[in-house]
Amino acid sequence: MSRRSGRKARHATAAAPPAINPAPPGQAGGQYRPLRDDECDAIYETAIRLLSDLGMGEVPRRLRTDLIRAGCTPLDNNRLSIPRALVEDVIDRAPKTFPLHARDPNRTIEVGGDKVYFGTGGAAVNTLDRDTGLYRPSTLADLHDFTRLQDALDNVAWFTRCCIAGDMDSEWALDVNTAYALMANTTKHVATAFTLAEHVAPLVDLFNMASDGQFAKTPFVKAHISPVISPMRFGADAVDVTYECLAHNIPVSCITAAQAGATAPATLAGFLAMSLAETLASLVMVNVIKPGHPMIFSNWPLVIDLRTGAFAGGGGETTVLNAASAQIINRLGLPSGVAASMTDAKAIDAQYGVEKAMTSLAAALAGGNLIYESSGMTASLLGASFEAFVLDDEMHAQTYRTLRGVEVSEDTLGYDAIRDAILGDGHFLGSDHTFQAMTRDYHYPTLADRDQPRTWAENGAMTAYDRAKARVDDILSNHNPRYLSAKQDAKIRAAFDIRHPPRT
Repeated sequence: MSRRSGRKARHATAAAPPAINPAPPGQAGGQYRPLRDDECDAIYETAIRLLSDLGMGEVPRRLRTDLIRAGCTPLDNNRLSIPRALVEDVIDRAPKTFPLHARDPNRTIEVGGDKVYFGTGGAAVNTLDRDTGLYRPSTLADLHDFTRLQDALDNVAWFTRCCIAGDMDSEWALDVNTAYALMANTTKHVATAFTLAEHVAPLVDLFNMASDGQFAKTPFVKAHISPVISPMRFGADAVDVTYECLAHNIPVSCITAAQAGATAPATLAGFLAMSLAETLASLVMVNVIKPGHPMIFSNWPLVIDLRTGAFAGGGGETTVLNAASAQIINRLGLPSGVAASMTDAKAIDAQYGVEKAMTSLAAALAGGNLIYESSGMTASLLGASFEAFVLDDEMHAQTYRTLRGVEVSEDTLGYDAIRDAILGDGHFLGSDHTFQAMTRDYHYPTLADRDQPRTWAENGAMTAYDRAKARVDDILSNHNPRYLSAKQDAKIRAAFDIRHPPRT
């Protein structure tokens, strides 16, 4: 084969989609450190002081008994002091890494350390309608479609129900139909919320029906719980849910979601100190109830626009606060959860792109193990968008590639390749060294346009939104997984009020 024909063959091969993702989920973070070590220490010491001197309020009776037995002491105003020794003992004993199981073992992820994963969150009451471009109330059908859409997206590592099915007529109908949507449409690790503690046990029965009784062995659902209400008091219903989840071996993501200037200090340092104290209180609670139970330390700093009081999901304050939160949690050695990509934009526009990219990249570079809310969310978490999901998936791929960084070795330094180019053709096009790097080191977007202006115009002058819409059309038309067997589905439908029609 001639040299020219060899290059032609290599070019043809290179034009095909890469067989291996050059930067899959789980890349290492921690490069961005917005806080100095002494600043982290000051924030931590203030959090410890808050827990010891001011303690937690509105402690439910059952939890109060357990905490006092573990070494907490009553304070005035019916508050309960959590001493430094207990906090630090719990930090030492809490799991530092653990698997988030998936029904498909190949989709299980290991959380903790320096690994970064983008996933979802949110409870959007509105969905950006694909036909009108305006928001409407979210439905159960939307949740099913969102779940199977993200199932086809490689860079979304786990799925939390992203919208609330507003067409459900009771809390029980909402919880059970949400759980069913997750089981029917994905085998990734999933997360949901339990409205009431008494919903946990029957839904575990549903999860066992979906997995032939394997749920306790490999719990593939984690619970999103907010047992602490800012500022620094417990929420009785969420505490009851926590007890039930721990009893059924369900991993928990205990979320502190204070809002700067409203339920937490407006100063960023003060916010970080108080929210750290609150999430530490959740960690103490979980480990007092069940020592060593897997918990994601989900300290999500949220911001309001101090001019109006409206929640603000984008902006520099959200960017730096969630990055700083990840840094602090990782310094404690705990599995970290933070929030990003909570854009305030309603449309898929320039504001959307700026706020999504800025907040998610900073959270990843800071080493957030699980970055919640980062896929599909719009309108300050009030909305979810199908097109946003596929655009965000591509953004995550670029972020994972950024985290992978630069590998320096004898081969990548490429002395011989440089010599051959200088003494030979005078360029690197078509060389084996270039071809190997092309397939090993580079991510190639599927939605971003890199054509010349003339080619772009000839191909219809499509925007990123146009291409995302076409991608969603393709997935929803062709990706119809059946993750429940006919027997499993029938068993679940016989036992529960499942509102979504069976597939034909």
